[in-house]
Amino acid sequence: MLIEYIQNMAAKGRSCFSLKDVEKSKDSTPVAVRAALRRLQKKGDIAMPYRGFYTIVPPEYRTAGCIPPEQFIPNLMDYLDEAYYAGLLSAAEYHGAAHQRPQVFQVVVAKNRRPIECGKMKAEFIARKNIENIKTEQRNTPAGVIKISTSETTALDLVGYVDHCGGLDNVATVLAELIEKIDVGRLLEQAEFSPIAWMQRLGYLMELAGGREKAEKIAGYIAQKRPVRTPLDPSLSIKEAKMDNRWRIFINTKVEADI
Repeated sequence: MLIEYIQNMAAKGRSCFSLKDVEKSKDSTPVAVRAALRRLQKKGDIAMPYRGFYTIVPPEYRTAGCIPPEQFIPNLMDYLDEAYYAGLLSAAEYHGAAHQRPQVFQVVVAKNRRPIECGKMKAEFIARKNIENIKTEQRNTPAGVIKISTSETTALDLVGYVDHCGGLDNVATVLAELIEKIDVGRLLEQAEFSPIAWMQRLGYLMELAGGREKAEKIAGYIAQKRPVRTPLDPSLSIKEAKMDNRWRIFINTKVEADI
């Protein structure tokens, strides 16, 4: 029976499986297998965050209707054969910069993907073309290991995808908690894989958030690159905005970090 298959997987510490996995292991017809899976879904024993991909739902997550994304995303990305890392606010939380717990689990991938909503669990995907160059590290979860961006690449992504991070005020607040974890040497290495405008904004915000010493080294990098002037907030007009020559940034909005 299918329930025995799932129980055996759970006993081995596996929390995810695919339709193909079940079809290979059962003598039942594909129609019967799908019908059995639907019954288990209705009972709440399993959930399907992605078509053809299932998670086992233990009792503690029955109310939520699915296990947390951090527990199934690594298996899902392996199933899809795609590069990924947990990033932005979700990565910042792993690094101890959790001023406000993100409502959605954020995953960086190589191409655009629709968000996932499974029960009360939500995950969104942010596309980054050169993901293979981005430094990551591993962290343990109750279901295994997940890849997350390093503190340096997390900082860059926060300023690069501000619209996914609650705005510049929130980014500055998170950076204030992340600064002590950032190694400027590693940051400058990763900067080569990001738009220079990200470093201009990051330096400005780090200085604002209390990281003056590390910001000094970023300022030297900016001076060497001599980038074009860029707005602090790309979504706003630069008309009448003051120029910060140190960062070559148009200060077109006021940023207040909650520190």
